[in-house]
Amino acid sequence: MGRKSLRFRTLERILGWVREVSRVDSRIREQEELGKLGELGERVDVEPQNQTMMQSIINLLISIVTLTKVVECLLTPPDNIGHSLGHHATRRQTLALGSSFSPLSVAESESPRTLIRKGMQSFREGDVSSSLSFFDRADDVVTDGSLRPYLWQRGISYYYLDRFMEGSKQFRLDVSVNPMDVEEIVWDIACLTRLDPKGFPPSNRMALRAGKKDRRRIMSTVYSLFRGDGATEHDLAMAGHTGNITDEFYSLFYLGLYCEIRGETSKAESYMKAAASSKYATGPGAGDYMTACARVHCNLRGWV
Repeated sequence: MGRKSLRFRTLERILGWVREVSRVDSRIREQEELGKLGELGERVDVEPQNQTMMQSIINLLISIVTLTKVVECLLTPPDNIGHSLGHHATRRQTLALGSSFSPLSVAESESPRTLIRKGMQSFREGDVSSSLSFFDRADDVVTDGSLRPYLWQRGISYYYLDRFMEGSKQFRLDVSVNPMDVEEIVWDIACLTRLDPKGFPPSNRMALRAGKKDRRRIMSTVYSLFRGDGATEHDLAMAGHTGNITDEFYSLFYLGLYCEIRGETSKAESYMKAAASSKYATGPGAGDYMTACARVHCNLRGWV
């Protein structure tokens, strides 16, 4: 019984289980359709046996995943088995493969994606210095510098560490690859204004390409306000007030940032605290990095 026949038989079993999952799923759908509505239009409980069916599906899927990994290993030449296991390999598996195997679990912990994720989490927890360290390490890992223009999170960390020149450089690099990103332009203006508060709006502020504009009403108003192109605080406040809860948050957040760079601390505090406690920030947008910025902003300034 060679390796080829073993592969074939394993794949056959997988296909058979997939068909079984489909069959059980069809039975559940039929039961649900029959039991959807009672005579008075009320919801009727589906037969209890469906819970057992669902558990069967779960067990089948677990078995399929396990067999898939087995097939993957069978189809992979010995020299590449370490790569096939990737970061899923446990320490015990790694040791069993011998000293020639380079454990990707260790490499994965230092991958750019992982480092950026750790940096973002550190920032969310209010540890801005650690967030910057993680972002720097992510940049160092990609030695050709190709990641650097996409580290917008590092620019924000620079801002909150009062390293405004470095923040400006980061945001300008970001815009070089994403020229339509209004927020990068706005954050650059914030950094430049903190460096020279009397020079607002900065003479070297960036702009969108000629004839281009952000289609989002909120961000186009934010852009105009920060660039000094005519929009007022009232315009941005109204744009947020008449929009949805996401618009409301972003208008409050950027009003807070704007007032801070203009030296109007009391107004900045009022706007930023409102942003941090808004329906979006405490509800569906709780995972949005910018709502974390609002919370971190308030904590760093003592606006609690």
